[in-house]
Amino acid sequence: MKLFNLFLTAVVLFTSTFSLAFTPSTAQIEQFQKLPKAQQEALAKQYGVDLSTISGGNANTNSQEEETPTINSREKEEEPLTDEERFKPKEGEVEPFGYELFAGEPTTFMPSETAAVPETYLIGRGDQLNINFYGKESENYEVIVDREGRLSIPNLSPVQVAGLTFGEVKELVKKKVEQEIIGVQAFVSLGQLRSMRILVLGEAYKPGSYSVSSLTTVSHALFISGGVSDIASLRNIQVKRAGKVVNNFDLYDLLINGDSQNDIILKPGDVVFIPPVGAQVAVEGLVKRPAIFELKQGESAASILKMAGGLKPQAYAQKAIVERFNNHNRKEILSIDFSQKQINYTPQDGDRIRFNPVSLQYENSISVIGAAARPGHYQWHEGKRISDVFTSVRGDLLPQADLTYGLLVREINISGDIEVHQFDIAQAVVKAPAHDLTLQANDKLYVFSRFEEKEAEELALDNLALSEEQKKQQLKAKQWHQYQQKEFEKYIGVQEQEAQSKEKPAEANLTLAQLAKQRKAKESKGLEIEDYAVFSRYNLLKPIKAKLKQQASVETAMQLIEINGHVAFPGVYPLTVGAEVNELIAAAGGLLESAYTKQAEITRIVAGDASQVEHIKFNLHNAMLGEKGDNRLLRSKDSLNIFSIPNWQENVKVELKGEVKFPGTYTIRRGETLTNLLERAGGFSKFAEQRAAIFTREAIREQEQKQLAKLSEDLRRDIAQKSFENSVGGNSLSYDEMSKLLGDLASVEAVGRLVIDLPLIVEDKQKLVLQDGDTLYVPSKRDSVSVIGEVNYATSHLYKPGVSFEDYIDLSGGLKVRADEDRIYIIKANGSVVIPDSGNWFAVNDSQTLEAGDTIVVPLNSGYMDNLTLWSTGTQIVYQLGVALAAISSI
Repeated sequence: MKLFNLFLTAVVLFTSTFSLAFTPSTAQIEQFQKLPKAQQEALAKQYGVDLSTISGGNANTNSQEEETPTINSREKEEEPLTDEERFKPKEGEVEPFGYELFAGEPTTFMPSETAAVPETYLIGRGDQLNINFYGKESENYEVIVDREGRLSIPNLSPVQVAGLTFGEVKELVKKKVEQEIIGVQAFVSLGQLRSMRILVLGEAYKPGSYSVSSLTTVSHALFISGGVSDIASLRNIQVKRAGKVVNNFDLYDLLINGDSQNDIILKPGDVVFIPPVGAQVAVEGLVKRPAIFELKQGESAASILKMAGGLKPQAYAQKAIVERFNNHNRKEILSIDFSQKQINYTPQDGDRIRFNPVSLQYENSISVIGAAARPGHYQWHEGKRISDVFTSVRGDLLPQADLTYGLLVREINISGDIEVHQFDIAQAVVKAPAHDLTLQANDKLYVFSRFEEKEAEELALDNLALSEEQKKQQLKAKQWHQYQQKEFEKYIGVQEQEAQSKEKPAEANLTLAQLAKQRKAKESKGLEIEDYAVFSRYNLLKPIKAKLKQQASVETAMQLIEINGHVAFPGVYPLTVGAEVNELIAAAGGLLESAYTKQAEITRIVAGDASQVEHIKFNLHNAMLGEKGDNRLLRSKDSLNIFSIPNWQENVKVELKGEVKFPGTYTIRRGETLTNLLERAGGFSKFAEQRAAIFTREAIREQEQKQLAKLSEDLRRDIAQKSFENSVGGNSLSYDEMSKLLGDLASVEAVGRLVIDLPLIVEDKQKLVLQDGDTLYVPSKRDSVSVIGEVNYATSHLYKPGVSFEDYIDLSGGLKVRADEDRIYIIKANGSVVIPDSGNWFAVNDSQTLEAGDTIVVPLNSGYMDNLTLWSTGTQIVYQLGVALAAISSI
């Protein structure tokens, strides 16, 4: 469509300016002419183009098309669909049957001049016969039946043929030639047929007089007149000859039964009369041909059902709904049984028959749901067991199926209340009596995935033994589904909405550390709905738990229990019939390596009073072995807690970077110190600068990040308050500068630095116990001092012993006007802060103030910030974080 829009635009320019710069090619015009005529007219109207300009003046040159209206001329222009129309479910309204025959591509259905002529064709005045002589003489004659109905063959006497059939004329000519010319045979065929004039009247689309071929039938006459109107009768089309009805044509016989017996050949002067439609009955629902059908007098319900093509297999024939207008001009509802041979129902005008579907519930069946190779419904019979459904682990289950946990959900009453039974699938397959349960009608078997997270499941399945071609096909299928999803989102406008929302950093632009932080934060919050595997416990148990909650009452306690602690999948589970501790642990995916098996605890509500609970301790190891003393029966709302092994520490890692002999990631034991770790790493290299070491800790980083967020929010509030109290003055900070500071605070990421004195730790005068995620950065020796902040040229200078901080500031161009000279401070290489003024805190002697690797910070005077109390704190944090990040990135 876009191609034709561009094409027509060019045509508009061409026809309006008579410019020769662009002329549509022949291929473009041919492609345009292949469109339906209604679409051509719509496009031409949209762009104001004369259709004859594009079609070369041949748009309306066919005289037959002028006389015979086309069906497409009645089509309305299609308007573009709105979003509501695109996604709103379409209601299937039934339409009158048979009228669609006259819709679609335009055609006259005129008989072809070269078509075979039947032997019963009546020869009339004006017909042309081709007569060929073979034998002693060979001649060809084209002879026309004259107005007297005679056929005059050269050298033969005339013969009367009008009113004879074509077969009779052939025999007559052959005999006449054999009698009058010796040694000659004649072959007779029809040439050009005569034309005749007929009338099509009544509810035709374009009634009138038409000149047609002598082979025209009633159905041809309907198409020649452009079809029928919307209220035309299709079942009582009359052919009148000399004022009398000679034939009644029922179009339903032709459309439904293929019977063309009454589709007679018309004669000159015949009138095809189409009366208005008679009584109508609508048939909708589960029939093969839903439509509105016209009734003849005396037609039965069986006839209506035959017109509708019969019932679909899922139709409920015992109670068909009939809507009828009674004598009081009101609607009434009848319930008719169409399954009987004798249907006690007589159709009336205006009836609407609807066949509804049978119940979607299966009878005498069982259902398999979840990670099975062939989920669905299966036949049930008395005595059927789980082993009859799952005969093979590899043949009947998916590779990700959890073989230790399956559920049987059974309806226990007419209200649909359920009870849940637990079984071990692997044991059921080998027909272990305790797990190979006997099934009942309508039971449901649930098979779970052994993975809860979709990503973990996909990773495990990708490692299956597949050929290279199969893996390529998997990748192609995945990429195709992703493409389809993107196209659909683009179609409904989701991607546009995301583009207009707040911009977020693309994952591709994030560092590995940022990705790790995001993943850790995601794990702490739990999985999103789309992150769960399809057959995970979360997805399959959700409707079961909802049903158990719904059926709970005063008489029946809620059949749910909970397990927490060191199991694979802690959470809430259905309380199965006769559930014990070991079954609940199996439902939760089993114990983790860190689980403490000597003791576990059940928290139980006493006598249904939620304010009173008791704690039951037992030996978990014995319970797992099934010993009755410890493998306790569970009750409603029990909570099982699995403890961790005391002092359990799993895979705690610390990283050493920079100038150590063996940098890298080390696994440590609980309580190990930094001194011990440095000994394992072989100590420092000869280029190490111990005093400038940077130590980061994840817990401190998270705390700093929260403080930064709070500081940014407080600063925004303080700025807003000051903006109302004071107007813009000479000493007020500009809006751009305030926005820049707020932006810096919002975008800065905490480092989590812990200030340490590494030389003291190495000498074992200080003790630092390591935690998971700790990192030590040991830089090389420094020989510079940096100056940042409100100086004219912030830069670094070569360190010279004995040079004061004022000298370094002078080397950087001196202080700016808005610098706060009284609050200058120094960030030492190890991260500590000192102030070179004996009257303030952290006082030191000037001779000991500066060392290689230090940074001199000149803060902004608060007078230029309209006395914002948080300003100096914010700038100090930004400076300190910047210095730490610069030091880490240089390693």
